[in-house]
Amino acid sequence: MDSPLRSPQWTYDTIPVASSSGSLAAAALHFASAGIPVFPCVAGGKEPLTVHGFKDASADPRRIASWWRRHPDANVGLPTGAASGVDVVDIDVHGQGSGFPALKRAREAELVTSWVWVVRTPSGGAHAYFPHPHGSEQRSWQSPRTHIDFRGDGGYVIAPPSRLVVEGQARRYEVIAVAEHRAGPVDAARLRRFVDPTPPPRPVGYAPVRGGADPERLANHVRSLPQGQRNGGLFWAACRMVEAGFDVDSTLGCLGAAGVDAGLSTREAETTVRSAFRHTRPAADLSAVVRDEPDPPIAPEAVSL
Repeated sequence: MDSPLRSPQWTYDTIPVASSSGSLAAAALHFASAGIPVFPCVAGGKEPLTVHGFKDASADPRRIASWWRRHPDANVGLPTGAASGVDVVDIDVHGQGSGFPALKRAREAELVTSWVWVVRTPSGGAHAYFPHPHGSEQRSWQSPRTHIDFRGDGGYVIAPPSRLVVEGQARRYEVIAVAEHRAGPVDAARLRRFVDPTPPPRPVGYAPVRGGADPERLANHVRSLPQGQRNGGLFWAACRMVEAGFDVDSTLGCLGAAGVDAGLSTREAETTVRSAFRHTRPAADLSAVVRDEPDPPIAPEAVSL
């Protein structure tokens, strides 16, 4: 990637001004004027037009003018992370689901509160822009289950006023919010652990208990519970993990998040999991208590909230 003319100096109006500056070429040059490198992508799409993609991004106005003379309808690609000084939380919306429920939980946990800009994407999702932490690396990641992606070092986004063809129509990336206060970086690793916790490692001496205590299987079961069965089902699943020797933090990380996905509040899910630790003890000899018959259902009134 070419070194920009100077270190990226984005301001709160960088994207709003670029998005209202008329042509795509003018928007690209506006980013360059702030020292933010850009690169051209196919018209109406996201694929880079340069050989090395976002690694070819430049803030050289002569190179940018040359690119957009050849491709006047090219979308504006913006590398994320240290290259541009911004990280982006990408909230997807498509036929398989929406990332907005996960975003709401993350906002309630105060993990995504100090954004700089919010951009509506052509699919109806959103890009929330945050300042990249100086001197730190935050790699890009994806969470297909929750429809939340993070674009940091090693990634890129399509910036306003670019357009995508969605359902046969050209739709623009549009700025819908600009922060009125000073923004702060998002903690990408913490956000990932919150929205998409990995199943905890099996403890030493682990063996299936009462038909199996596989954390991922139990979490998927909890997520599928209908209203009226969520507290009881979460309590039952947490008891299985207690019996198998998992600690409270591992159980909360796996099943607490699943309970929230099912529709419980964060407080309800945590209280229910902790209740299982008060009412259940780890099996003294795990291999001796394996049995094939199903567990009796847990009545909702057995769960103390």
